[in-house]
Amino acid sequence: MAEQDHLFMQLSPAAQTNFAELFEQVRAAALARSVRDLPGSFNKKIVKGREYWYWQVRDLQGVNRQVYLGPDDERLAKLIELHSQGKPEMASDLGALVSACVSLGCMGVIPQHFAVINRMAEFGFFRAGGVLVGTHAFIAMSNMFGVRWASGWRTSDVDVAHAGKNVSLALAEGAKADIHDAITSLEMGLLPQQSLTDGTGATYITAKKDLRVDLLTVAGRKDKVYRFEPLNVSLQPLKFMEFSLEQTTQTVLISNEQAVVVNIPAPMRYALHKLVIMGEREESFQVKISKDAGQVAALVVYGLLRTPSALRAAVKDLMGRGPGWRKRAVEGVEYVKAFHPEIARQLQELLRAGAP
Repeated sequence: MAEQDHLFMQLSPAAQTNFAELFEQVRAAALARSVRDLPGSFNKKIVKGREYWYWQVRDLQGVNRQVYLGPDDERLAKLIELHSQGKPEMASDLGALVSACVSLGCMGVIPQHFAVINRMAEFGFFRAGGVLVGTHAFIAMSNMFGVRWASGWRTSDVDVAHAGKNVSLALAEGAKADIHDAITSLEMGLLPQQSLTDGTGATYITAKKDLRVDLLTVAGRKDKVYRFEPLNVSLQPLKFMEFSLEQTTQTVLISNEQAVVVNIPAPMRYALHKLVIMGEREESFQVKISKDAGQVAALVVYGLLRTPSALRAAVKDLMGRGPGWRKRAVEGVEYVKAFHPEIARQLQELLRAGAP
């Protein structure tokens, strides 16, 4: 596949091994922080056939509270077992391990962006079901895959999303997070945009417009910004967003000597969501089409080479959602074709094969 070399490069075995170790150590640290000194128990939920883990505890008012730990997988199951045995595995210096990953070629985000995302994590955004989307999720996927993207990873935006109450997800009961305070407490000059008609907006931006934070959600019957009290912020509905939020996974985002566990969309679903919304871009955002097309192409190539079953399953799901979805997916392929014609051809074949 000739275009592969132009879209990503394979990280060395040493880089992949170090990142795998970092993922386990940071996740173990997050797990320990979540349940330390709290009486309670591990609790599993099944939503749409997928299993999710929580730490459940009864508060002083007798109400059950849950801390989201992540989707069930082999590594999390191992951490839960180790914790039950009183044997948490912790690295003595996570900063050194992060630095080693960066020096070996793993992709990180700039400190300014990491500070925003990390502060959201500290305020409980990801435990409350929040998901990192957009280019930072794309960056996080690279290390998870053991590759380094050639392009499509530069951005001045931090995009996060929450499904609100529009999608049936495995969210912790009563989960809350004060994201307004999380963002403004950084003292980076990030302020919510205001509207005379809608009040506080779903975008935080600096006076110099060099950093922007967008808070997104699933589009319902209305497409207007609305206040979501569990997060103490306003959310901007985005068409087709539910496709990225219905299944999520976890990985670690890194920057210099820091790392944080984040929820991100399943990579193949993220790619196809990008595909269907390309034509929905407002005119002022058309310049981002090239980057979107590059991200779709890189992920599709990776999917074809390494995770074909996951890619086919995502395509089948998308194509089974109705004519509006299929029409936009086909239109999206035309945008990809302008930059990556061979990959667009393979995408066309995948869409035809996945059509009902």
